[in-house]
Amino acid sequence: MTRRSASRISRRFRPVRRDGFLKTALDNGLTVVLKEQHHAPVVTFWVWYRVGSRDEPTGLTGISHWVEHMLFKGTPTYPKGTLDRLISREGGAWNGMTWLDFTAYFETLPSDRWTIAPEIEADRMTKALFHPKEVEAERTVILSERHGAENHPLFLLSEQVQALAFQAHPYGHEVIGWPGDLQTMSREDLYRHYRTYYAPNNAIAVAVGDFRIPEALRVIERAFSRIRPALEIPRLRVTEPPQRGERRVVVEGEGNTAYLEIAYHAPEASHPDFMPLVILNAVLAGSGSLSFSGGTSNKTSRLYRALVETQIAAEVGSSLIPTVDPFLYSLTVTLQPGRHPEEAEAIIDAEIQRLQSEPIRPEEFAKALKQARADFAYSSESVTNQGFWYGWSEIFADYTWFETYLERLGQVTPEDVQRVARAYLTRANRTVGWYLPRTIAHPLEDRAAPI
Repeated sequence: MTRRSASRISRRFRPVRRDGFLKTALDNGLTVVLKEQHHAPVVTFWVWYRVGSRDEPTGLTGISHWVEHMLFKGTPTYPKGTLDRLISREGGAWNGMTWLDFTAYFETLPSDRWTIAPEIEADRMTKALFHPKEVEAERTVILSERHGAENHPLFLLSEQVQALAFQAHPYGHEVIGWPGDLQTMSREDLYRHYRTYYAPNNAIAVAVGDFRIPEALRVIERAFSRIRPALEIPRLRVTEPPQRGERRVVVEGEGNTAYLEIAYHAPEASHPDFMPLVILNAVLAGSGSLSFSGGTSNKTSRLYRALVETQIAAEVGSSLIPTVDPFLYSLTVTLQPGRHPEEAEAIIDAEIQRLQSEPIRPEEFAKALKQARADFAYSSESVTNQGFWYGWSEIFADYTWFETYLERLGQVTPEDVQRVARAYLTRANRTVGWYLPRTIAHPLEDRAAPI
């Protein structure tokens, strides 16, 4: 490591300062976002790495998630199990997560104890052990996690739909990875991935809570400023080619319930059409679509009324996830026993056609907007969740994406919603998946044959 002054801020970065907020960067490239929040004596501290399943080539799928697991297996400073006891003793909570575009870790602690969190994460940034025995033990854990997911028909269906929707982009594989890759990945593969991407110039440190910004910045500088930046952060830069026609897949499996998933290619989070799609989803399927959000009821949505209230479906869900590159807007339906996915698909097609051709009534639009706002508010009410949103926004855009979210929602018009419905919810832009229990005869199999 190279020694750097613990008081130097990067001259290459112009700090953003306002009352109770600071965004800056250290000389080694670490982005720092600080938000004072004095409502409760609590501080949450996050470190976000710009690496997720989108950075995984064929043969190494699932490696980011596995590396995340290994950072809980100890360092020379904090041997395995030490941090669990330490954070619990201080009355805190901690965890990690891996997603398409990121890997993140956090600690939420009482405000008079939070300063241990930057020390912990700075230590884990460079000193994780990756002991061969722990690597093999974790291989068993992750394969077991994968096998457990395979017991759920919606996981099996969504994995196939996602893989078929993307032909070039690594968004086409699940975060947990393919079983063959998990069985063959080596300790050297994992450690190389860790040393490549876990660097201050590929990371964002976020603190939200009961502190004063000058003091918090000194704490973070003291912990991280001596860590050397990586010379180069490799990126898999892949553009998914336009889809030129509807794609279909059928998955057969155990159970008595059929499922339907329809996934449309959707724009990235920074695209102007993302916010109209948020309102579109609130009208069509209900709020609660944003990944990791709080969620509110979808019982007033069009698809709930058309599918659940008519006893065709037991449940309707949706997903619109903020991402760095274009991803998917997905609708999922859990059918009632004895019902076939084609029934639900026909109803969804009719509702989409109605959305594209008929103006949205003002009262329906107002209710959808209200639900979308409430969903976002629920997802960001705690200090920990605010730390999450500040960090995640920096991954796919910047912190202003989070801070201006409600304002931009309010700028969406009914005409915007109808426009994006016509632009994105087309047959040529979608992948349709059916999950059929083996006990159900499906005479339309030829029409929906696997591709």
